[in-house]
Amino acid sequence: MLEDLEALYRLRLPEFRRVATAIAGDRELGCDAVQDAFARAVRKRRSFRGRGTLEAWVWRIVVNAARDARRRRPALAEPRDAATNGHAPVLPLDLLTERQREIVFLHYYADLDYAAIAEALEISPGTVGATLNAARKTLRRAFEEVQT
Repeated sequence: MLEDLEALYRLRLPEFRRVATAIAGDRELGCDAVQDAFARAVRKRRSFRGRGTLEAWVWRIVVNAARDARRRRPALAEPRDAATNGHAPVLPLDLLTERQREIVFLHYYADLDYAAIAEALEISPGTVGATLNAARKTLRRAFEEVQT
């Protein structure tokens, strides 16, 4: 099991960091969340029962660690990675719900399919599809408003 966790860490570290950074709203917090998540996964490896994939189990831990990091972030702190150059952010992600953002990040930043996202977030693939569709509509409307 330790070998499998290590292999997953080596294989998917950039994706884990991208998603955790996006959820936490800060690169340093995101990287710390991934480290915390893997430390937790190693400590709790015996609780993995094989009901899903090891990767989905680890994604669930990473997402939860990133959520915790976001909550601990000082309320007035601006995300350090949001380089706006004095303009509106490129993606108005603050228009999305927390769940929509997480699903967008897992789908586009980690390249996970609906089934893997569903397993990682413990929701149905249909909910993933509906939530992603709603997020796309919200973003599309926001972009259309900017265009006009």
